[in-house]
Amino acid sequence: MTTQPIDQHGQEDSHDHNHTHDHSQGGIFGEQTELIFAICAGISLGLGFGLTFTEAFPEWVSLVLYGVAYFFGGFFTTKEAIETIREGGFEIDFLMLVAAIGAAILGEFAEGALLLFLFSLGHSVEHYAMGKAQKSIAALTELAPKIALRKIGESTEEVAVEKLILGDIILIRPHTKIPADGKVIRGSSSVDQSPITGESIPVDKNPADSEENISIEHLSPANRVFSGTINGNGTLQVEVLKLSKDSTLSRLVTMVNESKAQKSPTQLLTDKFEKYFVPAVLVLVILLNLAFLVLDEPFTESFYRAMAVLVAASPCALAIATPSAVLSGVARAAKHGVLIKGGRPLEDLGTLTAIAFDKTGTLTEGKPKITEVIAFDMSKDDLLKIAVAVERLSDHPLAKAIVRDGNVRLEGEPFTPANDLEAVLGKGIKASIDSDKVFIGNLDLYDSLDGFKPSEKVSDQLKALESSGNTTVLIRRNEEYIGIIALLDTPRKEAKNTLLALKKLGIKKMIMLSGDNQKVVDAIASQVGLTSAQGGLLPEEKVKAIKLLKERESKIAMVGDGVNDAPAMANATVGIAMGAAGSDVALQTADIALMADKLEVLPFAIGLSRKAKSIIKQNLWISLGMVVILIPVTIFGYASIGWAVLFHEGSTLVVVGNALRLLAYKE
Repeated sequence: MTTQPIDQHGQEDSHDHNHTHDHSQGGIFGEQTELIFAICAGISLGLGFGLTFTEAFPEWVSLVLYGVAYFFGGFFTTKEAIETIREGGFEIDFLMLVAAIGAAILGEFAEGALLLFLFSLGHSVEHYAMGKAQKSIAALTELAPKIALRKIGESTEEVAVEKLILGDIILIRPHTKIPADGKVIRGSSSVDQSPITGESIPVDKNPADSEENISIEHLSPANRVFSGTINGNGTLQVEVLKLSKDSTLSRLVTMVNESKAQKSPTQLLTDKFEKYFVPAVLVLVILLNLAFLVLDEPFTESFYRAMAVLVAASPCALAIATPSAVLSGVARAAKHGVLIKGGRPLEDLGTLTAIAFDKTGTLTEGKPKITEVIAFDMSKDDLLKIAVAVERLSDHPLAKAIVRDGNVRLEGEPFTPANDLEAVLGKGIKASIDSDKVFIGNLDLYDSLDGFKPSEKVSDQLKALESSGNTTVLIRRNEEYIGIIALLDTPRKEAKNTLLALKKLGIKKMIMLSGDNQKVVDAIASQVGLTSAQGGLLPEEKVKAIKLLKERESKIAMVGDGVNDAPAMANATVGIAMGAAGSDVALQTADIALMADKLEVLPFAIGLSRKAKSIIKQNLWISLGMVVILIPVTIFGYASIGWAVLFHEGSTLVVVGNALRLLAYKE
């Protein structure tokens, strides 16, 4: 009754340790075989029962029709029972089969046929419903096209995606699916990334500036594409950076498959309960069979009662209560760009009381921006022209930020190019513009340079900017200090509102753990509304901080980029990776991966988790409640096998229907 892993070709694993079985493969009518068999059983049962009210047909005709109902209704039940017994276990199918055989022995063919009809109908509807949730995830395997257009000189050839190798150039035509992860090297277009990241708005793509080898994780979102995403109006040429088996899509499918093995705490509890409950039911049934020795009743009456109890006590709804909700929750999250690796993190996410965040790339953009331009004895634009000319020659992240923001501010104004770049590691750079020597760097650069030191006033200005969290560079031309540029890794636009939403959800503590200096950390923390912030932490110190927080708060999550935050994530109750679509490490490390680089989906994931937990509780009450009511009712003879079957199967369908509500969950 539990769900099964699906391999990367979308087939179910028939050797799953939960003894669950595949109903959709190899049947006469394909996926609908079980449902059609159940309907045939119902028609035969209805005809047989109807004919008992007329004398035009002999009694044996009804018996034959009941026999046909037994065959169609019992086909999959018998198949599953045999498979389960071979694997050394007893399951609900076996209990149902024994009850149906018992009814036949008693001559109650109509009730036995009704039992098998309703049980097989319940099973087939349940498998259809569960299949809907599974297909939401299994559909991932169908996202990537099978064929790619590989460039050979000026022409192209069609090749199987599996035959693409690293460095191949592939052509992506308008409105086609992208077959491999890679770097855009020519053309521009907008790409619908929703199948992988859940982003609702297409992402503009253009060629990467750098021709050098760079991993897909370090490319800008505008320069990288993922297999399974859909190209817009433009034509793109893409350099393949990952083989098909290593693509983000393949990894995603693998992670989803592995996620099903991660059972939730509730699932583990119900599994344990079933382990003892099923043998206890069998013992009770044997004892009830012997009731005629104590009570003044025939054996047939004791036997009938025992069969009715067998039906009533089968924990069918209980077995499906948690897996159906977990699978629906995981499928709903995947549609929203959130990968939840199974039942444990799905349940844990809703119980969080504290969340720790990494700073760079999580609460901030991860890209420094110019916040201040201070020019001495010249215009700000002239200072920026000098700075941009020199920094264009450097690959440093701060240099790239100065060039990017400087060009925007200068609006394309021409400037004299620089040359002869020389880097001073950790301190700055120097270059030539015409006959002038230009130096750009921190105070350490000028301390070790020569006797021309910056004035106390300039040093004070630098320190004042740094105290508010800025990173500063001081610019000197020959022996003259000409200005300061300050940069800051600015908070994400959505960070403040996301933290407010989390606060409303009852997250009491929100802490930043960062390797950046304390001044920078405090500046960001005050802007986004964190409860506290710790700076200057090495990865192992982040782990210590998480362990300490875990002692104070029972459930804590760590949100980071999955690379330097991996150890801290592993030690948190729930590890959450940002922007995991580009990072293998993030996918491997995290319990939950936000596929797009979007912090604002975190409240959705927590809300979904709480809804899933609520539905799991409801399902347990429904399933256990029905068993608790039906057992005494059937023991004392107030319900026949037919009524026991109706209520038993009815509760199973209610539980599945309740779980499927998660597929429509909205914030």
